[in-house]
Amino acid sequence: MSERTSAELASRMAAYDKRDPDPFLALMADRSLPIDPDAKMALLQDQTSRSRQFLLPVVRPLARATIVLVQLFRILSPHWPHAPRFLHRSIGFGMRHVLTPNANRLILRHFHLGAEILRFIADNATPGFHPELAPMRPRNIADVEDNMFLDHDLNIFNFLIQLNRELDRRGTTIGPVARLDFSAISDTVALDPLPSGRFNIIDLQTAIECYTPAYALMLTDRDFWRASNSLQLDETIGIYAARLTGEEKHLAMINNRHPLVPFSTLQAGFRLMLHGLSTEMLHGFLRELKARQAT
Repeated sequence: MSERTSAELASRMAAYDKRDPDPFLALMADRSLPIDPDAKMALLQDQTSRSRQFLLPVVRPLARATIVLVQLFRILSPHWPHAPRFLHRSIGFGMRHVLTPNANRLILRHFHLGAEILRFIADNATPGFHPELAPMRPRNIADVEDNMFLDHDLNIFNFLIQLNRELDRRGTTIGPVARLDFSAISDTVALDPLPSGRFNIIDLQTAIECYTPAYALMLTDRDFWRASNSLQLDETIGIYAARLTGEEKHLAMINNRHPLVPFSTLQAGFRLMLHGLSTEMLHGFLRELKARQAT
């Protein structure tokens, strides 16, 4: 836990009133979830912001109505427009100028954690073989503007296809490993300083709801469908980790389930938040196992 997080928690503890308990304090003090304390603090501060309280209820129904209109348009034009580079530069502009530092921190962390989880699975399920994936180590906002969001979605499908093809070639399956290789799982994520101007006030969840219709419009119908349904692969990745570690308690924390029965794309914004939370918790769980094995 960083000094900033410790100081924030101590300050709220000092102001604790049992007749008016602070929900933020209760969630921050809770230790039931295996999530990095600094990431948890960033998420809670973002979730309790005025932007999420007052702007999200207005943005969400408008965003979902826009997705419906875009999907109707995609019936007539499934491939045009297709502007992934413009989409990513637009997202980068928003991250740089209006998103909170906490929101940007959580976004950049997500790419690192997802890449480490996939690498951990490959290291232990198919030692010596690693699927060919796009690098996911952004240190700043400029790094994500080179189609990183789209590549992130492509990575998960390419990972599953290449990993299982290699398992078939070897004639093996994913099973418990006596001594796990945790070299892919790091304890910290190094990021450059993030923008914190007077207009950096939009929380992560509101931003995601705004970005989702833009995703639907500026990517092909197939790209948007694939991106939306990649979220349900949280369950698949969680099962792989359970088979390798012999531990299954983290599966109860996965909310994006049943990839064989896709959800509507209308819920993609909220499910993306759940995807980020699931990734944080699975990575935190693997960090706990890493520490346990080391001792």
